[in-house]
Order: sequence, then structure tokens, then C-alpha cells
Amino acid sequence: MKPDTSSIASARNASFRRPRPWALVLAGGEGTRLRQLTTDASGTAVPKQYCSLTGGNTLLDAALSRARQIAGASRTCSVVSETHRRWWQPVLGAEVPQNVIVQPRGRGTGIGILFSALHIAARDPDALLVVLPADHYVASEDVLRDSMLGALGRLAAGPDEPILLGLEPSSPDSELGYVVPGTAADETGMQRVGRFVEKPDALIAQDIMNRGALWNLFILAASVRSLVRLFMQRFAVTALEMQAIVSAALHAQPAHSAWAAIVEMYERLPQIDFSRDILQQQPQALRVMRVPECGWSDLGTPARVAATLQRLPPVAETRQSDAVINLALQHAKFEGHAAARAQLM
Repeated sequence: MKPDTSSIASARNASFRRPRPWALVLAGGEGTRLRQLTTDASGTAVPKQYCSLTGGNTLLDAALSRARQIAGASRTCSVVSETHRRWWQPVLGAEVPQNVIVQPRGRGTGIGILFSALHIAARDPDALLVVLPADHYVASEDVLRDSMLGALGRLAAGPDEPILLGLEPSSPDSELGYVVPGTAADETGMQRVGRFVEKPDALIAQDIMNRGALWNLFILAASVRSLVRLFMQRFAVTALEMQAIVSAALHAQPAHSAWAAIVEMYERLPQIDFSRDILQQQPQALRVMRVPECGWSDLGTPARVAATLQRLPPVAETRQSDAVINLALQHAKFEGHAAARAQLM
């Protein structure tokens, strides 16, 4: 029997059009709130993503591993700052060069995400993307992985609306941001975002938790088109200019001429915080998906680091590396100094 070549071609085309998952690790921040733990012996403040929690791999290494479980190595990108090259080069030196998206300087998480999304869109306009920070600790990686894959699956099935991941809170926490759902769960188990509440006091945190609020993991799944669209709604002039410069840079010869244009653009760009200036201004455009308990913690402050370390099993004593700061040792040293000062008072 002669094969139906039209059906075979249709199946091939459908497979070819299937969106492929990408991951973007945000690794361009300065980590200023953690500097008392991340300052090395020479007095240099090392961005926290290039430090280690307990003496093993860096936080960036852990985030890259998390991202590769979603997208594979070939579609896992990192956005970094040129001013941090001494720290990210040893970690990212073996990555696909196009996957290391270098900014001349930091201009906030919003600019870093937009710059990266435009790079990825130029390579794969149909990309589905998970955006995740490089400063989280996760005890049960498989639970978070399944949630991220679930969000990508929902996107592939439609509608094309960004999905935030939110975690059921274990207690009121005034150092975290919350997502307050605005609608009842639909048939897929997701809800529209009603509003965001950043770092509420304990009473407000408990009140919104009683009404279903979730900890904002700052992990977002979105098609690259819908992600860029969020910026177009708020900063169209900036987004269009950056799109033109990124497009020209990807085809420029020699490459250094394109870098000069990017540097000049970054001198003029506004500071844009992705959470405050993009997400919180357009909650109606977002959905939220609940993530089961997975032992998650951000590591944004010394208190958060301390709380995370208390939950970990004891580890063998390690020495401070000249190459990578060990946050556990730095915290123990800081606590020792504080105790000594208290005894002198």
C-alpha cells in the first residue's frame, strides 16, 4: 500500500512547529542585601550568585542545573553583566557562546529579561521560556521541575498568557512577596492574578494567606512573544529601540561595532524592575499556578540564608575557598563576631 505522503509531511510540519522549551537564568544582580556575607578577604563584594551555600557548587551552578532539566543545555541561557566577568567566566566559559547574554551593566531585572527575551526571540520566535533567578535553594528539585514543566505544558495547550509560579506559604513571612489570586481556579487548576503584595507585615501576610495568597517564587513561564508584549504595554519606545539594536547586533560584522551600540544604548536605558514595573502593573495579564511544598527558599538576605541553613542536615566542616565564598562559613563567622561583641557590652 502506497504511504500517504501528505499525512507524513503534515506530521513532520506539526512536529517542526511544536514550541521548544527554553530557560533563562537571571545572574546579573549585585546582591547588595547580602554583602555582609559575600565580601571576600580583600574587601570585594562578590555577587551572591557566584557564591556557594555550603562549600559546593555556586548558586549559579545550581540554577543552571535546574534550568537544564527543563530546556537542556542547548537552550539554557544566562543573562550576566560584563562587570562580573571575573566571576561568571569560570562557570559559563564552556557554555554555547550565544547562550551567555552579556549586558554592559545592570539596569534592573526588567531590562535584563527584555534584552534576553529579544535575543532568544531572534533565534526561536516560537520559544516557550521559563525565567528563573540564580539565588534560590530548593530541597526537592523534582517537585519544582515538574511544576515548571506543567506550566510549559499549559502554555503549549493555550491560552498564550504568562504563568507565575506561586508556593503555598508555610507561615507569614514579611521578607517575601505574595501573589493574591483574583479568581477561582479554572478547570486546569490555575487562577488569574488579582494583585501583588510585597513584604507585608505579619498581620497583613496572615490575612492575605487566609484568602489564598501564595509566595511569589519569581519564576515565570511564558511564550517569548507574550513576554515581550508585557514590555510593549509599558515601555514600548524602550522595547522597540532595543529590538532594533539587538537585531542589528546579531548580524553585525565586526562584532565589536555591535557591542559599542549596545553599550551606548545601556547608558540611556531607564532602570526597570521586572516585578514592580512590569508584573505589578499588569496583574490581569497573568495567571498563577500553585507549586507543592518543595523546600524552597530565596537567599536574598542574611536572615534568609540563616533560616535555610537551619533546615539543612549538618555538613562536614569545610574551609573557605580562595575561589568561591562559602555562605555557611561566612554566616558562622558573622554570628561568632556578633556573639563576641554582645559579651563585651
